[in-house]
Amino acid sequence: MALAFFRPRSQRRDEVVAVDLGARCSKAVWVQTRPDGLALLRYAILDAPVAEKEPSTAALAEHLRSLLQALETRCRLVSLALGVNDAIVRYAELPQMPLADMRQVLKTSSKLYLQQELPGYVFDCWPVNGAERAPADKTKTSTVPKQKVLVAGARQSWVDTLYEALKQAGCTAGNVLPGLVAPINALESAQPELFRQEVVALVNLGFRHSSICILQQGELVLSRVLGMGGDHVTQGLANMMGISYAEAEGIKLGMPGEVREQLQSLLAPLARELKASIDFYEHQNDRPVSQVLVSGGSALSDCVLQLLQAELVTDCRPWDPTAGLQRSLPPQQLAELEQLAPHLTVAIGTALATL
Repeated sequence: MALAFFRPRSQRRDEVVAVDLGARCSKAVWVQTRPDGLALLRYAILDAPVAEKEPSTAALAEHLRSLLQALETRCRLVSLALGVNDAIVRYAELPQMPLADMRQVLKTSSKLYLQQELPGYVFDCWPVNGAERAPADKTKTSTVPKQKVLVAGARQSWVDTLYEALKQAGCTAGNVLPGLVAPINALESAQPELFRQEVVALVNLGFRHSSICILQQGELVLSRVLGMGGDHVTQGLANMMGISYAEAEGIKLGMPGEVREQLQSLLAPLARELKASIDFYEHQNDRPVSQVLVSGGSALSDCVLQLLQAELVTDCRPWDPTAGLQRSLPPQQLAELEQLAPHLTVAIGTALATL
């Protein structure tokens, strides 16, 4: 079952637009429920609003309207993915209680359960067994048994801004999902056997940040957000070669072999951090990570994958997050999907959390 957070509880969902609000570009998908499964109807990739760290509500609303127009959809149920640096995702041991009580306990006692003071945050929980448990019978024991839950948290002010932007854009709010967990949902749909049976690392290479999630037979056992992404590599190339940012981006995407040595030095810090995460998991669990599945803007670069594989000493490959969906796309979008699918991983995973 897909991980879902900050979800309205009673709502008919037979279709949804899911939006991955990126720092450089936003990715949106329109997914519909059909009797024989889920179908991808449209996707869109548009430049993100040029603004301060957090765009204004009006700018976000206009951006959402542009994405809906690009999708050519009348669907107004919209779910959003939070950037990996805009949300926390971690496990906590909480007393067995209803989810509403868990959220309130975390809001008032984040230091106790999350080892961090998080004032002004809103929280949601996903019990590891997939369902909340009733409070324990205190007459049978002096202590209340605890339950392991996956906790997502984000600043209340930012979540409120997103909901207000949806309202101004004429949309109905679906989920607000931490982008970190969205690829997990997409993998469960696209490659269910791999998801259930193996230990894999999901690496998403974003614009300013990258993330790694290690799954052990479908359970998230380790996650990290790293402050390095495609922007770091492009800016580094520009500085090394004394060229403009746009020229460096073109070389990175079009002729990576020409700058392999520079790419290797720029990717090395990220690769070392990814390897440290994998080594930590393998040492703690005495189990190997069988493969590294890479998504994001750099996932289709053979050069980038080869450099990461050389450092990680583990098979690194791109994967298709749309593999579990029917593809009811216009001919041009269908032809371009193979090249663009790695960009859509977070948006797909967000849609799956809603339907």
